[in-house]
Amino acid sequence: VLSALPAEHYQRILTYLALPSLLILPLAGVMLGLLLKDIGQRQHTERDLQFSEARLRAIAGALPDLLMVLDEDGRYLEVIAPDPQLLRLPVGALLGKRLHEVLALSQAESLLAFVRLTLSSNAPQVTEYRMQTLAGLRLFEAHARRLDVTLEGRAAVVMIIRDITERSLAEEELRIAAIAFETQQGMFITDASSHILRVNQAFCRITGYQPDDVIGQHTRLLSSGQQGAEFYRQMWQSIHQHGSWQGEIWNRRKSGEVFPAWLSISAVRATDGRVSHYVASLSDISERKEAEQQIRHLAFYDPLTGLPNRRLLLDRLQQAMAHSAQSGQYAALMFLDLDNFKNINDLYGHQAGDQLLLQAAGRLSALVRSSEAVARLGGDEFVLMLEQLGGQADQAASRAEQLGGQILHSLSQPYSLLGQPLHSSVSIGVVLFLGNHESVDELFKRADLSMYEAKHAGKNALRFFDPQMQAVVSTRLRLQEEMRQGLREGHFILHYQAQVEEGCGVVGAEALLRWQHPQQGLLGPAAFIPLAERSGLIQALDGLVLRQACLQLARWQAQGGALARLSLAVNLSAVMLYQPGFVEDLQALLEETGAAAQLLKLEITESLLLDDMAAASQRMNALRQMGIRFSIDDFGTGYSSMAYLQKLPLDQLKIDQSFIRELPGNPSSLAIVRATCAMAQSLGLQVIAEGVETPAQRQVLLDSG
Repeated sequence: VLSALPAEHYQRILTYLALPSLLILPLAGVMLGLLLKDIGQRQHTERDLQFSEARLRAIAGALPDLLMVLDEDGRYLEVIAPDPQLLRLPVGALLGKRLHEVLALSQAESLLAFVRLTLSSNAPQVTEYRMQTLAGLRLFEAHARRLDVTLEGRAAVVMIIRDITERSLAEEELRIAAIAFETQQGMFITDASSHILRVNQAFCRITGYQPDDVIGQHTRLLSSGQQGAEFYRQMWQSIHQHGSWQGEIWNRRKSGEVFPAWLSISAVRATDGRVSHYVASLSDISERKEAEQQIRHLAFYDPLTGLPNRRLLLDRLQQAMAHSAQSGQYAALMFLDLDNFKNINDLYGHQAGDQLLLQAAGRLSALVRSSEAVARLGGDEFVLMLEQLGGQADQAASRAEQLGGQILHSLSQPYSLLGQPLHSSVSIGVVLFLGNHESVDELFKRADLSMYEAKHAGKNALRFFDPQMQAVVSTRLRLQEEMRQGLREGHFILHYQAQVEEGCGVVGAEALLRWQHPQQGLLGPAAFIPLAERSGLIQALDGLVLRQACLQLARWQAQGGALARLSLAVNLSAVMLYQPGFVEDLQALLEETGAAAQLLKLEITESLLLDDMAAASQRMNALRQMGIRFSIDDFGTGYSSMAYLQKLPLDQLKIDQSFIRELPGNPSSLAIVRATCAMAQSLGLQVIAEGVETPAQRQVLLDSG
């Protein structure tokens, strides 16, 4: 190239470039050679790495086990699964996720702790765990080892996970086989969750169930319902503490027949100490119990009415006095004497008198919680023993008086004797007692004296032994009658408490019932609602409030403007919600008054929902379809169960004023308010605070959302 230049240029360029070229070109050649050699070595290394990686992947793919790589935060970095059904999610859905995003909280925490234990140890670690997979619930054994290098800047472990479900089942079968099974006693084996796995022939003979009927079923299939929750709690407590339990229990055969049994339960534990099975033996003790019952009945029960006699009553009264002393709750003894019984006996004979006693005993038994609470002393005298009446004397007297009123009404109804109706009544004497300060004889004497006071008052009456308590009952009866009169004459009126939203002003109101008493003036609900609930007047009050509220809504709508948009909240009692036909009656009331259902809000309490969650949900959903909204009143003061927040068609949580009153100075109240707001926001519910009376309270609530 240079030679093509003119001679003078060629000579000059050659003079300047010759020496540098001679110096540079050899060095450049050497560097080029070294570079080519380095490229060759790198290509060789990359081929080796690719071969090594392919070999490792082939080995991992040939393993029947799962292979996972997790970092120190529990994030899935690598998942190789020969059987994808053994995973919780498909492989693609797992990669990049953390354990807490895939598993339940407790299981995620356990596996994360295992990962961190592996990272802190130089030795491999082993653990077992159960997990719900795409193939169902499986048991796994995991072997883990720390990686010597970091991945993406984090320490990591590699885990080889083997499905040992079948192996575990085989081991459990060996342990089960070690226990004698086929005996003359009924035997059944359950898993740790009390689901029946195996039964013997004696079990089938005793219960009437065949193996196909019960295998896979929970043991509650045998439950008769005659034992309460406390019985089973004590039984399982014994099993957990001692590994076994035995005792009498009432079970139910396939035919529905209830029978007494002697039951023994033993826990079977796995090698790690975990309970894997329960083995139970069952014996039918019906014949023995029948013999015992006949002897007991002859000794402790009245042969005519079948009620407990004086002997059994005295024993139960002693127990009631001891229980009252322990619990601090009042109990009561009620003496009942049929009015004019001697006349019926004399006029119609002893056969008619016996029929009257039988019918009276039946009516009494139907009114109390258990027939054993009623006893016949002899002749026409009966005794009722009431327990757990509360820790306050006036509360106990109220409950006794309420039951006494029901007895007076029931026993004054006509009796059918010898084909013709006859009338009778009863006189009742009541004595309250707390603990065992008085003797049994003293209690009997006081109850008897008060019963005679009822006789002297004209019969068909109830009297308390304590004159002061009698005055309380008389006052309550008078107030109850005044309440009935107030309902008839329109003394119950509604006041309206404004409901305010920041930036919107008044958006609605809550209807508050007041009693304009002719003598005592304006009374709040605390003065009459408890009495209305005890006397059965609460339904009438609820109906009155709903009607007045709907009429008010209709008046606001007719006035138009801002008033037409106001909602109205009304408290609803359990009696009203569970009343048959309530949904239809409320719909008819809305149509009659012209009130918009969308502006009516029903406030219900948490305790109301515990009576019958299914029935409450059904009625509330029917009302919700009409447009009516629901608010939980006094939220946080009851059971605060998450179940009804999830299942019921709720719109609003109402924070009780007991928490608002403590703001802003009480940290506990503030924490409850903030937690309620956060939970409601996540569930899409509104929150309203009751009783906001200071700017500081309002500001704290606004800051809490």
